[in-house]
Amino acid sequence: MQRSTGEYKIKPIKKKVRELLGYPYPLRIPKDVFVDQWVGISTDEFHRAKDADVQYMHNRHPLIDLNWSRTDCVRYLSSIGLTGTPKSSCLGYPFHGNAQWRHIRDTSPEEWEDVVAFDAAIRQGNARANTSENRLLGQAFLHRSRVPLDQAPIDHVTAAEWAARQQELDDRPIAVEELENGVVDGCSPWACRGSEHEPAQDDFGLAS
Repeated sequence: MQRSTGEYKIKPIKKKVRELLGYPYPLRIPKDVFVDQWVGISTDEFHRAKDADVQYMHNRHPLIDLNWSRTDCVRYLSSIGLTGTPKSSCLGYPFHGNAQWRHIRDTSPEEWEDVVAFDAAIRQGNARANTSENRLLGQAFLHRSRVPLDQAPIDHVTAAEWAARQQELDDRPIAVEELENGVVDGCSPWACRGSEHEPAQDDFGLAS
């Protein structure tokens, strides 16, 4: 997840910010030129609220400033008619629970076909690692059962999913069906919840 966060989220964001500021790489951005970046981290994950690692981006955390939890956010969205709002996450996210896999399978056949194909494609590791002779020890699977996704026991409701469902039922009135189909874990546009590691700097130059 560390690589996907840096490659597909942070790097493109930095590239776009530089474009908006008028200083594409490798131009150096003056110290007094920056953007305020609003990051939607709630109080449930306050430990993930960090400063940006470059001077031209200043992170702000409006949900934490409001002292809003995820439950507060969902309650507000429901009050304005936006119900059933799931957390965001990558389609091939390996930390999905069974509920998320069922949701993809049952509501989006094309995406399910894609993610099943992706699961099969990673079985022997990624091509770049294999090219560098850094072979995968064992096999890679998206589902925790370590069997192909289209054969995995995703119709089983795990204890963690029952606990998450009960917690939300305690927090606010919500249909069990909605909880079952919602996303338990996910990613923000800035970072992946599946990993506490910071993305590594590379030679792309966007952190300069």
